[in-house]
Amino acid sequence: MKRRHSSGDREFNPETLALGYAYDPTLSQGSVKPPVFLTSTFQFETAEEGKRFFELAYGLREAEEGEETGLIYSRLNNPNLQIFEERMAAWDRSEAAATFASGMAAISTSMLALLQPGDLVLSTAPVYGGSHYLFANILPKFGIETHFVSAGDGAVDRMREVAKKLGQERVRVLFTETPANPNNQHSDIAAIAAFADELRTAGSDAHFLVDNTLLGPVFQRPADLGADLVIYSATKFIGGHSDLIAGLATGTSALIKRILEMRTILGTMTTPFNGWLLLRSLETVSVRMRRQAKNASRLAKLLAEHPLVESVAYPGLLKEGSAQRQLFERQCSGPGSLISFTVKGGQEVAYRVLERFEVFRLAVSLGGTESLVEHPMTMTHADVPKADLEARGVSPGLIRMSVGLEHLSDLLRDLKHALAT
Repeated sequence: MKRRHSSGDREFNPETLALGYAYDPTLSQGSVKPPVFLTSTFQFETAEEGKRFFELAYGLREAEEGEETGLIYSRLNNPNLQIFEERMAAWDRSEAAATFASGMAAISTSMLALLQPGDLVLSTAPVYGGSHYLFANILPKFGIETHFVSAGDGAVDRMREVAKKLGQERVRVLFTETPANPNNQHSDIAAIAAFADELRTAGSDAHFLVDNTLLGPVFQRPADLGADLVIYSATKFIGGHSDLIAGLATGTSALIKRILEMRTILGTMTTPFNGWLLLRSLETVSVRMRRQAKNASRLAKLLAEHPLVESVAYPGLLKEGSAQRQLFERQCSGPGSLISFTVKGGQEVAYRVLERFEVFRLAVSLGGTESLVEHPMTMTHADVPKADLEARGVSPGLIRMSVGLEHLSDLLRDLKHALAT
């Protein structure tokens, strides 16, 4: 199956590409679905072929027209990963993709591929706790400095101020997670992309990275808005069944080539079986995410009306006419299924609510078929200073909820029961 239909040369929709693109059944005994290529190494037909494959793999020469990198060793490439990567690049409308052992492997490998000592990273905050730890505690050991600015309205202006103060020529990475985890604040992807262009025009080798885990790949496409690299914890919605750990980056061929070189040497790729599981899951990601968002919309309305709930952060409840609402409508096609809500009474009451759920599971992660709840301040974001979290609306009473595929009536009943403390 090609990326475009021969009738009218029109590109297939991603839901269609996810079921057939980048796979030729004739190469696998006619199997309709890709088999699992559980092999560490691949046999060459000739010694000359092996030589050519390694020349391309290690950048010893440029590929000839129509020449592709051959299969060598599953640390470099594997059919299950390559099929998934081509399908995800098509979905994101990017040129290429790279799969990793986790979302953090995707972020850390990309950062190490793009940054050098003395470079500056500008990131919105809050971000996932693991990302924050990487930026605040690991990258400084390599002489790389990160400055955080609050996500949401005006994030790009705050980035511009920091760059002007610390030196625009030092800025190598602009990073945003939007919506932000866990306060659901949206940052303007197109505006930050324009700032990245300004930096490049001024002589900086800047790249703009977007963590698209919370709404992608269905409800937000950062590449269409100017992002250079789109990163996912594929563990979440893309994997979608809480049975694998994986990460993904999609972007330009030139950028992915640099990242793949680092992935090869660090060994941060995922396994062939995980690649097969991701292919399985990608076929239903659109159906799952839309159903989860439908459930979440109803639960968010219940939360907004409950007397124990102080506030609710959910894209579908953004105030009409507000800057956040206008931004959401410009860059997103749906609200997703992650809800953050704050209960009155702080951590003590939040813990009581969390422990009364019977359908929702008290566990971290998100995007799986099952519904989950957790306490960000003491769990997923425990490494972030509390003062920083509270300054960005993440209080001791905040609960993060990932809505799954259970029957809506059961979820509503369970939520009412948990709040009746």
